[in-house]
Amino acid sequence: MKRRQFLKFSLGAGAAAVWTTTSRAQTVPLKEIRIGYQKNGVLVIAREQRVLENHFNPLGIEVRWLEFSSGPPMLEAVGVGSVDYGAVGDSPPIFAQAAGAAIVYAAGQPITNGQGILVPKDSAIRSIADLKGKRVAFTKGSSAHGVIVLALEKAGLSYGDITPVYLSPPDGGAAFANGSVDAWAVWDPYFSIGEVKQHGRILANASDITKTNAFFIANRNFAKDHGEVLHQINSVIADAARWAESHRDDVARSLSAVTGVALDIQTIAANRSSFAIGPVTDDIIATQQALADRYYKIGLIPKPIVVRDAVWKPNQA
Repeated sequence: MKRRQFLKFSLGAGAAAVWTTTSRAQTVPLKEIRIGYQKNGVLVIAREQRVLENHFNPLGIEVRWLEFSSGPPMLEAVGVGSVDYGAVGDSPPIFAQAAGAAIVYAAGQPITNGQGILVPKDSAIRSIADLKGKRVAFTKGSSAHGVIVLALEKAGLSYGDITPVYLSPPDGGAAFANGSVDAWAVWDPYFSIGEVKQHGRILANASDITKTNAFFIANRNFAKDHGEVLHQINSVIADAARWAESHRDDVARSLSAVTGVALDIQTIAANRSSFAIGPVTDDIIATQQALADRYYKIGLIPKPIVVRDAVWKPNQA
């Protein structure tokens, strides 16, 4: 297989990181890679451009794509081994690790924008503090869940001060549109849909509340048995991410074509997205650990976890 010794990634505001890869024999012949994706992000670009197929098909490996509405069900699939690799926000891996799922953090990605909390345009809610006693919709165990937890804490409220309404993004959008919830925490493209189609007002952007990250997660056994393949997946996706950072109009068209979400919505999402991916750094681990500790403190996960224990160690692949 093709060997790549070093791959440079652009992280955040152009900071470079180096990802060292090593070539190792695979213990189990691999015929198919199963990729989980949502309606946003660089994996959608990779699917539309067939970059993984172009790389792996000549090696006799097929690529199969599976769409999910949010991260928690995707990581359930990754954990049981029916998906090999997928992209999610920060909270799903925490809940999955706490549940004992067989997952590893294969790569990281800072989120600069594109998620937050919406309220109806004419709502009397003007601050996070005004959410006290209100019905707030979000997907349980998703990155939006983390945004709500941290926003409430920053405003001096507790999780018990709101009524959480656990809904998938499509169901959350419907509840927000018909007025059955007072606020909705979500990510793009649903965040953009809420703004444009459902006339929502941004109460808070996630980036104004805390640092947030997204992750590329692999099944633990897949990472163990096919470490070099996982290196190559990360490398190919990183190439697509670098292209996406400087071709946002093309990205919007690709996102719209693959997901069926209107071009004007995906244009908003593409213009405020961060696509670059890289290693799971100490800073990313610390941010993720702090969120995991908060979840345990307020009883949302049943036991404390050590995030670093689930970070893939390529030299041990």
